[in-house]
Amino acid sequence: MSTVLNPPAFADVPKPRFQPGPVGTHITIRGLTKYFAGWPLYENFDLDIPKNKIVSVFGPNGCGKSTLINMIAGLIPIDRGEILFDGKSLKDTRIGYVFQNYREALFPWMRTIDNIAYPLLLEGKGKAEVDRRMDELVASFDVKFDLNRYPYELSGGQQQTASIMRALAPRPEVLFLDEPFSALDFEMTLFIREKLQEVFIQTGTTMLLVSHDLEEAVYLADQILLLTKRPTKVAEILEYTDARPRTVETLSQPSFVAAKKLSLEIFQREVRR
Repeated sequence: MSTVLNPPAFADVPKPRFQPGPVGTHITIRGLTKYFAGWPLYENFDLDIPKNKIVSVFGPNGCGKSTLINMIAGLIPIDRGEILFDGKSLKDTRIGYVFQNYREALFPWMRTIDNIAYPLLLEGKGKAEVDRRMDELVASFDVKFDLNRYPYELSGGQQQTASIMRALAPRPEVLFLDEPFSALDFEMTLFIREKLQEVFIQTGTTMLLVSHDLEEAVYLADQILLLTKRPTKVAEILEYTDARPRTVETLSQPSFVAAKKLSLEIFQREVRR
């Protein structure tokens, strides 16, 4: 007979004094706690995510990689803890989110161009400003397909491209990407990787990427955040500093091979625990 634990009465737990992260921190997470069905997934979890960096999140199955970024982005409520963006709350921070399931992320009753413009319309931007931003994004992504078509008329890669353009439309301070390549073919994956790097080089937008592909996680990252099994903690945070833009040649560079090898060793260590 299994026993289900009841989560602690968080209202009775005294709130610790908030400790800000070091200089250069963008997202500060303190005491993050989340229970599912009475069992802890995260418990008193602390993390500092640097500004103007791409951080990849990688770890064992079930450790809560997507749950972590969903809690940071405000899509899943937390049981306890505090998350600040440059000292601000989430409601005072512009974010963008690219979902794994792009087919459900785009509104099927809207033309693709209207989907991309939607965040700007929510902000109350005028037509001239919206049109100008759309032109910038189309040029940046070198769009060759017809944005006046509906999402269901596009290929999967085209839909995911539109999803990323929509997430970037309001010039977010933080961009969340939840396994954005998992449903794409290899050719489109290479294209999206290249475009994300171009956006990052141009804007320095802080990005938080969840990936189930270790090579992809290392390739795009400035930091690789490796997690433990649940209750989830930080196993290691590895720096990867190869210059951008990274290309196919990067995959054979000794520094990349070493970073991937070390990440794999830490991952395997945590899986065996």
